[in-house]
Amino acid sequence: MRTHLASVILAAALGSAALMSGNDAKSGDVSQDGVGTAAIYKNIPPDQIEFLSTPDRIKSVASSGSPMAIWETLEHGEKVECLDCIAAVEPLLYDANARTREISAWWLRRRVFGVFGSGETYERTINTLKADADPKRRAYAAYALGEFLATPGIEACATALTTDKDATVRVAAASALGRLNDDGAGALGKAMADADARVKIAAMSAASRINQFSDVTSVTRGLGDADAKVRRRALELLDAMHGRDAIATVIGLARNDPDADVRGAACHALGAFGDASARATLEDRAQSDANTLVRDQALIALRRL
Repeated sequence: MRTHLASVILAAALGSAALMSGNDAKSGDVSQDGVGTAAIYKNIPPDQIEFLSTPDRIKSVASSGSPMAIWETLEHGEKVECLDCIAAVEPLLYDANARTREISAWWLRRRVFGVFGSGETYERTINTLKADADPKRRAYAAYALGEFLATPGIEACATALTTDKDATVRVAAASALGRLNDDGAGALGKAMADADARVKIAAMSAASRINQFSDVTSVTRGLGDADAKVRRRALELLDAMHGRDAIATVIGLARNDPDADVRGAACHALGAFGDASARATLEDRAQSDANTLVRDQALIALRRL
């Protein structure tokens, strides 16, 4: 037991030493007393041993523009504290590659120092969302705030969702609120009446990720939208919320909507509601709908009543 505990402590000490020194901990790094990475990982092939990114590696890769190198390096540098690296990684929040933006925010939010203080990265990101002249940068800032998972981002994204003139930014702000697990004091519900269908869909998708979202009224408005994709997304959200108050409208969509995907989603929702008043409609759709998938959905829904 003592031998095992000593090995654990030694491994932790070696890991800490690698972090503090900034040197990669690789299988060939064996100390003079014969204890090192090779001793810890035993017979594991060198190419399968996780290594720690050095600060120099992080700074170099951040400016390289190579997505896969950036992803790997930041992932292996999760716990490497390097104040100089922050300035190199921050511009990646606005990279053209979505995965690069995501992992950069992921790495930055794990910093103990240099990101969340006054005038630092997080505050600059909020200010970019509020005031940058480029809508693309504002949108990327919104996505970053979602990935930072910090409370101040909620108000900033809610404001952008309800006031920004660019639909792309509003879509990003809605998505960020979903990531932050907050409806922005009703901002998502308001966005479901946005003039742009993409924003409505983004708001509904975000609402589906929030633990306690309950604004059935705002979602129900989407059932009458001119865009079939909005109607379908509203049905899917009501389905998940068990929004039975809208059952009459959902029955109408199952019977009469010109879009087969909408009729199918309506049938699925009726099955989830479990209300016997939908039986006649589901039986009719199961027998006479022109679309095979709708008929199948109706049959499945009937079994749930």
